[in-house]
Amino acid sequence: MPLRGAIPSPNIWNTPQVYEVENRAVDPLGVADAAMRAIRPWAGATVLDIGCGTGFHLPAFAAEAARVIGVEPHQGLARKAARRCSRLANVSVHTAMAQDLPLPDASVDVAVARWAYFFGPGCEPGLRELSRVVRHGGAAFVIDLAPRDAFGRYFLKSVPSYSPREVAEFWSLQGWQQQDLDLVMRFDSRADFEAVMRIEFTPEVAAQAISETEGLEIAYPNVLRWRLY
Repeated sequence: MPLRGAIPSPNIWNTPQVYEVENRAVDPLGVADAAMRAIRPWAGATVLDIGCGTGFHLPAFAAEAARVIGVEPHQGLARKAARRCSRLANVSVHTAMAQDLPLPDASVDVAVARWAYFFGPGCEPGLRELSRVVRHGGAAFVIDLAPRDAFGRYFLKSVPSYSPREVAEFWSLQGWQQQDLDLVMRFDSRADFEAVMRIEFTPEVAAQAISETEGLEIAYPNVLRWRLY
């Protein structure tokens, strides 16, 4: 069950087992993590993963960071994340929302939200919380899908209410910087690829993506947004 007021995430909330396949497929070369490290490394730092889901990225952060905190508004997913990291002494997981982080002021060095909550207009409460919990010298990162290439076209057909112009203007007004990320999804099988397309897009658009994509890889354009504190 999600916390009251949480913004639904239909792919991972409804099909966490398929989303796990997607997480394994995304960015096999580690382009996104390398881009963030180039801006603000997290070795020895306190890292906050907002919308951590089942905790897929928490162990990787924990390998370098001094402390890792996962926050997830869906109680079932948060329990999975806690179980995943039960043997990692420097990881804790909380059932909480981005707009109400259970952390003291100025207690985080690096905050990361990957495909979670910070999608543009309406996320101002979460941005205020980032300003509260990220300490001076820290950084916040938001990774989101970029509406370009075939994947972006499929996304816009599935979510016609999404306005790339409004989202870009929102982040510009907030004073965040951005960098395009040319990621890929690379799958072990066509069955995995097709399952992920079906949780990302409407049935009609998923069928189009499946028919138009050969092999086991698809370009997955993203954008990295960040602010230094």
